[in-house]
Order: sequence, then structure tokens, then C-alpha cells
Amino acid sequence: MTLKIYADRMSQPSRAVIIFCKVNGIEFEEIKLDLAKRQHHSSEFKEINPFRQVPAIVDGRFKLFESHAILRYLACAFPGVADHWYPADLFKRAKIESVLDWHHSNLRRGAAAYVLHRTLAPALGLKKNPQAAAEGEKILSASIEQIESFWLKGNGRFLLGSFKPSIADLSLVCELMQLEVVDEKDRDRILGPHKKVKQWIEDTNQATRPHFDEVHVILFKLKAKLQKHRLLEANNKIESGTKTVLPSKM
Repeated sequence: MTLKIYADRMSQPSRAVIIFCKVNGIEFEEIKLDLAKRQHHSSEFKEINPFRQVPAIVDGRFKLFESHAILRYLACAFPGVADHWYPADLFKRAKIESVLDWHHSNLRRGAAAYVLHRTLAPALGLKKNPQAAAEGEKILSASIEQIESFWLKGNGRFLLGSFKPSIADLSLVCELMQLEVVDEKDRDRILGPHKKVKQWIEDTNQATRPHFDEVHVILFKLKAKLQKHRLLEANNKIESGTKTVLPSKM
């Protein structure tokens, strides 16, 4: 039976799983769930993931959720997946596991909170929370610094000094790609000082093309839409300010 992936491409972990399958030639059927429309709260999806989060997969009678668990399963269950994604070598695999465990407690916690409360909240019917955004940015910035100074140490271009990407590279880079939707000046302020991180994002993109860009199209479209909205807001403020200026009698 064909592997089924339940996903929303606005979800960072969903994109990582989809890109991994495409890069490795794993055939699948993508079941698209719009989180903004709460389609993940259906009774049908609850049977697959009682916690109602994406991504989730169904492979025959086997059901699985949590993106890191899914990536591990796919790397082991499907023939033809290159060893560098999830090495058979126990020591190398354990190192990748350490990155994945670190990811959820650090980078994901900071990036998700920052992007949500800084940019995406209104689209989800929520109010922006500047304090939560600031707290998220603090964790995010510390996490990026740790990637730059620790996880990217070594001679290779990828995490743990590797010369080829692993499932950890894909998972973390998809997380950071969410910064595409925030204001350009904020993105540059956060990522700008970290040249190694920026190059690593580009290297991971290159290693997984053309699938990386294709799966991120939804993010680039939202970025363009938000940029247009910010420009309109800025123009309206300028026009409003001009109208409130009283004409001089001099």
C-alpha cells in the first residue's frame, strides 16, 4: 500500500518529512490538512493522531506521528535511502539523536513562539503577544548561536561536521525557514551575524533541490503576501500622517 502523509506545508515538521520522501524517491500520497481551518481536529484524523498534530503517516496498518520518529522510521523502513541520512553506525546515529533531542527543547521552542507571536497570530485568529515574541526570540537567538558555535563545528558543511546532510539537518533547517515570513529587517537582525548558519541553510537547500524549494513554495507565497500587507500599512500611515498636518498660515 502507498504511504500516506498527513501534513500542512505551513508546518515546519511536515515540510521536513515531505522533502525527505521526495529526495529519497519514497512514493507517498499527501493528505493535506489546513491547520488554520482546524482540519486536523476531525474525528478521522484523531484516529491517526489522538493529539491532532501534523505530520502523521499511515503505512499499511502502521500509524505514526511526531516528525523525528517519522523520519527515523522512513530512513530505516524504505530501501534505497542513503546511509548519511540516518547512519547505521551506532555512534554516528547517537550523535544525530542528540541533535534531534536538543532541537525540540531549544530551537523549535524559540522559533515557533517567535514567529507565531511576531507574525502569524492574526492569521490564526489570535492576538499578537509582544512579550511572548520577545521571550521566543531570546531562546531562538541563543539556539542559533549554539548551532553556529557547537553543532556546526568540524570540517564538513553540515551538522556534527558531516560532509552530507542527515535527518537532523533537514529538520532544523526547515525550522529556521519559518523566519522567511517575518519582516526582513527582523530576519536579518537574527540571522545576519551567523554566517556559518546562513551557509548551512543554503547547503542543505542545495543538497535537497529541487524538492526543497518546491515544498517551501507555500512559505514564499505567504512571505510575499505579508510583505505586500506591510507595505500597504506603511503607506496608509504615511498618508494618514500627511492628512493630519495642518496647512501653514505663513
